Amino acid sequence: MANTQAMATSFKVEILNGLHAFGTSVVRAATTADSFKAALYLTTATIDATATVYTVTGEVTGTGYVAGGVDLTGAVDWIAPTSTTTIAFSTPTANIVYTTVTLATAFDAVLIYNSTQGNRAVSVHTFGSQTITAGTLTLTMPVNNSTTGLIRIA
Repeated sequence: MANTQAMATSFKVEILNGLHAFGTSVVRAATTADSFKAALYLTTATIDATATVYTVTGEVTGTGYVAGGVDLTGAVDWIAPTSTTTIAFSTPTANIVYTTVTLATAFDAVLIYNSTQGNRAVSVHTFGSQTITAGTLTLTMPVNNSTTGLIRIA
């Protein structure tokens, strides 16, 4: 069998778990998992792949909603790729839930960010325009696999 150029599949998960540092400005010293949050954004906001940190600009406001959103609960572990054609993927094991909120202005996006590491942005996810009055908003998490995982890296 001939040698084949490729990135090690185990590396894809290890880098996401902070096991490799290519620079000299390593800030990682903790041995515990970081905390992540989910903030909602208005349909008129501009939150996209260029986001680098959580921002209140364009974030929803309303009764029962706290700026910064809610904590992600449940495990957020990365699943190791099984071949060079699959990807590392992760989905929180619990749905994202905002309870007893009234959000009268339309919103359609959620920013997931790392509140432990300077509120650094992780990903933006969009959905159909919503409003809610004195209710519970539940963002149902997809199955954690290589085709539907919330966060996937090829």
